[in-house]
Amino acid sequence: MISLGIESSADKLGVGIIDDKGNVLSNVRRTYKPPYGSGIHPREASEYHSSTMPKAIEDAFHESGIKPEEIDLISFTKGPGFGPCLRIGAVTARTLSLSLGKPLMAVNHPIAHVEIGRLVGELDDPVVLYVSGGNTQVIAFSERRYRVFGETIDIPVGNCLDVFGRNAGLSDKENPMGRMIELEALKSSTYVSIPYVIKGMDVSFSGILTHATRLLDSKKHPLEDIAFSLQETVFSMLVEVTERALAHTRKEEVLVCGGVAANSRLKEMLEEMASSHDASFRGLNADLALDNGVMIAWLGILMKQSGVTTEFEDTIVDQHFRPEDVEVTWR
Repeated sequence: MISLGIESSADKLGVGIIDDKGNVLSNVRRTYKPPYGSGIHPREASEYHSSTMPKAIEDAFHESGIKPEEIDLISFTKGPGFGPCLRIGAVTARTLSLSLGKPLMAVNHPIAHVEIGRLVGELDDPVVLYVSGGNTQVIAFSERRYRVFGETIDIPVGNCLDVFGRNAGLSDKENPMGRMIELEALKSSTYVSIPYVIKGMDVSFSGILTHATRLLDSKKHPLEDIAFSLQETVFSMLVEVTERALAHTRKEEVLVCGGVAANSRLKEMLEEMASSHDASFRGLNADLALDNGVMIAWLGILMKQSGVTTEFEDTIVDQHFRPEDVEVTWR
């Protein structure tokens, strides 16, 4: 079985093709870049996806070396995400399904991150830290569902880093904002006090962002010291709640996925924590850690093989589609 996956939940448009053996045949990604100093505007991002989609699909088929009629399944992100962006992917998937006569599969974005991580990392049953610009969750499988053991109660960690970077005036056409902050943090080892906010198993970043921005405005500390301190603080929070979930579930594997998972310091801290519990740790390379169409295509295959179907009327997107809303039939 060969699945084409379309990911369009936020700023990244991904079109990927993978077979049921886990062979990645193509992984095409395009990224909407907002004007300098501003965040992602859903309508503008969706217009970018709409204009970029045809060429991305063409490039995916060219990269894979297969023809459209050889595809067996069209998978797309149902949610969560920005409504206008999600709808571009859904409409494209419906159009391809009708024109090629192929079945559709609507998939959950966070679970797709987990499943591509399990595939590439050769993991069985990990505790998962899912960190991106749109989501921050600690997820683990239990009783036929992916359960959220902890999450942000305000903004995601990726959003916190992005906004801080914009406030600091960082800009690089080649690197995402999180990478720019990571590079700044590598220049320092001086810690500046920053609030550490954990409430039960949940984390909070909005107050931390405000505090870090005020440190910037005070000009009392170099940017690299604040970047280093911000990273150390928010990553320590994430590692703590992940460690709690690991101890509670008694699982033996840890996976980090999502766009922030590309950060080398976060992976270093998680690996050290996992090792202290005699658990194995896996992180992903950026091509599959960031939002991508391959993960959507792969989850589509898993769902299809387990007997799940998506009727045409069930392809309406859901901006608040949570992992625990999905019955896991493939495990």
